[in-house]
Amino acid sequence: MDTLLSMRVFVAIVDLGSLSAAAERFSISAPMAGRHLQALEARLNTRLMVRTTRRQSLTEVGREYYERCRRILAEVDAADTLAEAMSATPRGVLRVTVPLTYGVHFVTPAVTDFLAAFPQIAVELDLTNRMVDIVEERFDAAVRIGALADSSFVARPLKPYAMAVCAAPGYLARAGTPATPADLAGHECLGFVHQGREAGWRLEGEDDAILARRTGSARFRANNGEALKKAALAGFGLVLQPHALVEDELNSGALVAVLQAYLPKSSPVHLVYPRDTRATPKLASFVDFMMARLGV
Repeated sequence: MDTLLSMRVFVAIVDLGSLSAAAERFSISAPMAGRHLQALEARLNTRLMVRTTRRQSLTEVGREYYERCRRILAEVDAADTLAEAMSATPRGVLRVTVPLTYGVHFVTPAVTDFLAAFPQIAVELDLTNRMVDIVEERFDAAVRIGALADSSFVARPLKPYAMAVCAAPGYLARAGTPATPADLAGHECLGFVHQGREAGWRLEGEDDAILARRTGSARFRANNGEALKKAALAGFGLVLQPHALVEDELNSGALVAVLQAYLPKSSPVHLVYPRDTRATPKLASFVDFMMARLGV
């Protein structure tokens, strides 16, 4: 007899309390259910159950064997589900939330290529700097920049997020090129506002006194990096933004990098998604694609 099927019948006999109930679950006769149990006992050369006309109970060996059977069958079912998922055609709508600048410059180009490779998948990309609850708001995955606080998700590392300090050549010709963070006290430092508060420029090697003098002093603030870049290109001041946002302008010479020895350490970036051993084909294909494209 099929040993796995016999194990399933045995577990059902224990769970349901009778041969007849187990037989009904598997659409077989009660005598056939009994033969499955007898086949296991013959194979193991031991009794698994003590049966009387009124009731049946597990032997000591039967109790241990029952627990092992449950675990084995659960693993078999999980393996079957995984194989089915991997062989299934990825399809459906995939919802992903990412930080604004990282999403525009890194994720969006990757997503368009992903869609070309998987024509039966649609992607809804949420670009926001708000910390989204991906479970509550029903997202399939998210990109997180910075240290992770929640370990309940799978976190796959992506390339770190580097920063740059830069300004237009005309501004530097007029105001001078800062050589150390202390020199920023005499410069226009464009301020990034997050949730109503200006985020200070903390560079490597500067002390709190220097930071305090500069924080809150910006004459132009915005909650969008593109807006700050436009101001920098217009010659209004220095900007501290992700390197990806200003890479083209740095390459063309429209902006000039300064203070490169004092840049903040690159922030870690992760692709996170719920910890689920039965990941859908659309999510599994997206994760594999992003890791090949942006993974470390």
